[in-house]
Amino acid sequence: MKGTKLFIFNILLLLTCIPGIAQDLSELENEYYRMITMPVPEGMLLEVGGMTTLEDGRIALCTRRGEVWIVENPDLYDGAQPRYTLFANGLHEPLGLAYRDNALYVAQRGELTKLQDTNGDGTADIYETIYAWPLSGHYHEYSYGPKFLPDGTMMVTGNVAFGNEEWWRGESRVPWRGWAMQITEDGEMQPWATGMRSPCGLGIFDGELFYTDNQGDWMGSGGVWHVKKGAFMGHPAGLRWSEESNSPLELTAEAFYDQVDKRQVRVNGRYVKPDNIQDEEDPDILYKVKEKFPQVQLPAVWLPHGLMGISNSEILEDRTAGDFGPFTGQLFVGDQGQSKIMRVDLEEVKGSYQGVAIDFRTGFQSGVLRMTWGHDGALYVGETNRGWGSAGTTNSGLEKLVWTGKVPLEMQTVHAKPDGFEIEFTQPIDPETAKDVDSYTGRSFIYKYHPVYGSPTINEEPLKIKGVKVSEDGMKVRVVVENLRQYYVHVINVPGIKAAESGVGVLHPTAYYTLNNIPSGAALPVAELSTYSSATEAAAKEAAEKAKAAAQRKRVAKPKVSQPAPKATAAAPTYDEVRPLLEKNTCFACHKVDSKQVGPAYKEIAKRKYSPERIVELIYNPEPANWPGYATPMAPMPQVPRAEALKIANWINSLR
Repeated sequence: MKGTKLFIFNILLLLTCIPGIAQDLSELENEYYRMITMPVPEGMLLEVGGMTTLEDGRIALCTRRGEVWIVENPDLYDGAQPRYTLFANGLHEPLGLAYRDNALYVAQRGELTKLQDTNGDGTADIYETIYAWPLSGHYHEYSYGPKFLPDGTMMVTGNVAFGNEEWWRGESRVPWRGWAMQITEDGEMQPWATGMRSPCGLGIFDGELFYTDNQGDWMGSGGVWHVKKGAFMGHPAGLRWSEESNSPLELTAEAFYDQVDKRQVRVNGRYVKPDNIQDEEDPDILYKVKEKFPQVQLPAVWLPHGLMGISNSEILEDRTAGDFGPFTGQLFVGDQGQSKIMRVDLEEVKGSYQGVAIDFRTGFQSGVLRMTWGHDGALYVGETNRGWGSAGTTNSGLEKLVWTGKVPLEMQTVHAKPDGFEIEFTQPIDPETAKDVDSYTGRSFIYKYHPVYGSPTINEEPLKIKGVKVSEDGMKVRVVVENLRQYYVHVINVPGIKAAESGVGVLHPTAYYTLNNIPSGAALPVAELSTYSSATEAAAKEAAEKAKAAAQRKRVAKPKVSQPAPKATAAAPTYDEVRPLLEKNTCFACHKVDSKQVGPAYKEIAKRKYSPERIVELIYNPEPANWPGYATPMAPMPQVPRAEALKIANWINSLR
């Protein structure tokens, strides 16, 4: 799903997710959304590639091993165990499943197939090929879908392959790899859009197709894209077919590479893998490329790599009308690598979708690949990690989330405003903490657009918060920001906000808003804003106390006796000091402090007693042989500034 194993995560084996809080966070989340592991028959490897809910409430699953199972009694009614019945088998790694008019539709690697049980014995007796597409045989040519559009047509997407010599570069070796295809029930296919690399997650919102892609070459980070007909999402491999007679895209590969550097260079007769250029003066950025090629479709929402997942997957809209909590109309987005689900809330501004991403639920037992709503109101989650790796503790499975009825204090959503953002909360918030500008922090950044695997965040800038306005009911806060930047990701933290009644903090206090367009309209008058700063007040109080103490000392001063100056010692940085560096360098995906995850625990790394300089050397030139028990080698990270790498190394060594 993420390309070659060497680049599945593209982050350091030496760096980690937020230390020490993942388990505690999962336990807190469980108070609101309880996780239930579904029983699976002994010996069954339920590597879920697709899932859907049938009219009678049964759940249908397809597995990566080519099977389709029907799960009866998924709600565990009256304590009865679920029953698994084999409906079909012999399929070629199906990675999507849909139900319509008493038939199941599944995307195999090379075809869209309709499965029917015409004699009512519970087993498919008709396997009908609706449409087939070519394969080159490359392992990465996964296919996903279908999803039904309102007109009854189906959408399917396909991964790119990779080069033989240029094993890092995505290729569309056969027609329509890296494309979305619209397919009718009668088997007519219309190429729809291209620029996709690994379009694993499909979903329908407002009757339109959206998909998630994963970080990789030409993809600075994962994200959610609106798939318009004739659009180009950014990965150029599929442009190879844009001149075909049925292509809706006018942009050609030749025109594209005439304006954007492919960075295809030979040295001594061999291609050289492109790496990130540090301190690049004028890098390509996707929105700048869009100025040259209007067909470019910017992501509606960036999902910052390592923070909002590393292998983004299924998109599922909450249509439960409040039966699953306060997030009706929002999108749940799975992540296979970090075994979690995020929330995405979209809004349309000046004709384009944009919106916010916020964490929702962590701690799944395996990689979250597919989701479906049960008739019992639960969210069913299908899981797998074979060959892809995940933060979970098992290789596959089926779990479900049940809302307990308790509403957590969350940022329910964030909306863009002409002068900043409006945050809506799920509960009334304490007005004293809400009016304090120090309760809010943030930054903005963007990604490079280049053929390198992923991108560091660049052009980082702290948000300059001018003031806030709290609504009378305590449910909303307008946060006025002086330095909004179009096209940039804006990180909004609310560490100081507390619930009015309970005094608890926000469960997930960080939001990531992708500002494709700044809304028109009037700014809030300065007179309506609170500019109160508890930090400024505390600093003034401290300064006054120091001045008073100094005056007292002066009155009773005694002759000074010279003492030798204490020898200075360099203290290791704290986690609070290191965390911004870990965020900036996308280092939040692989490790915990005390326990093995995708890579070794920080404390295990510290036990190696590497010098800080040696750790920096390993950041730039990894040696996976040092950790033979880990299947996912890391890629070199030359883009990490040396001063930052050294600071991180000193922090790691402080954990001995």
